[in-house]
Amino acid sequence: MAKAFKRKGDRFLAQLDDVEREVVVSLLEQTQAFLEPVHREPTGDVFGDLVATLGVSQPGDSVLDDPQVPRDPALERLLPSAHRDDPAMAAEFRRLTEQGLRERKTANLEAAIEALRAADGDKVRLNLEQAQATVVALTDVRLLLGERLGLRTDADAEDLQDRLEAAAEDDPEIFLAAYYDFMTWLQESLTQALMA
Repeated sequence: MAKAFKRKGDRFLAQLDDVEREVVVSLLEQTQAFLEPVHREPTGDVFGDLVATLGVSQPGDSVLDDPQVPRDPALERLLPSAHRDDPAMAAEFRRLTEQGLRERKTANLEAAIEALRAADGDKVRLNLEQAQATVVALTDVRLLLGERLGLRTDADAEDLQDRLEAAAEDDPEIFLAAYYDFMTWLQESLTQALMA
C-alpha cells in the first residue's frame, strides 16, 4: 500500500508497491509520448539547422500549428497559449518557445520515470533534483488527466462526481478519476515534503 513522500535529510522517501509504481510510470510515459518534441532531420540549411537545435522552429515548420486549426485541449493545458486574444502573436510565440518547453517537460518526465524505476523494492528514494523533476512531471500528468475528465472549475468537479455516481462499474471515466486522485495525492505529498 502506498505511503506518502516524507523528507529524510536530503532524500525524499515514499512507498509504492510494484503495481502502484507501474501505474504511475505508465501515466508518466503516456504524458511523455503526448508531449514528445518533434525531432527534425538536418536539412542542409546551416542557419535553419542551427536554429532548430535551439528549440526554435522556422516559419512553415510542421511544429507550428495553424492558428485557425484547434489543438487538442489537453495540449492547450500543458502548453498554453501566451496570447489568447491574438492568434497570430500566439502562433509566433509558440514557434519560438514550444519546442524548448516540450523538451524540458519530457526531460522532467524521463527523470521521474527513471527515479521510479530505480526504486528498491517498494521504497522510492529521490534526491532533490529528482524530487523537483518528479513534482513537475506529476503536475503535467494531472493536467492531462484533468483535461480528459473535463476538470476546469469547481463546478466541473461537482459534475464529475455526479457522473461517477451514475456510471457503470466498468466506465473508463471511473478509472481516469481514480488515477487523477492518486496522482493528486502523490504530488501533494511530494510538494509538502519539498516545502518541509
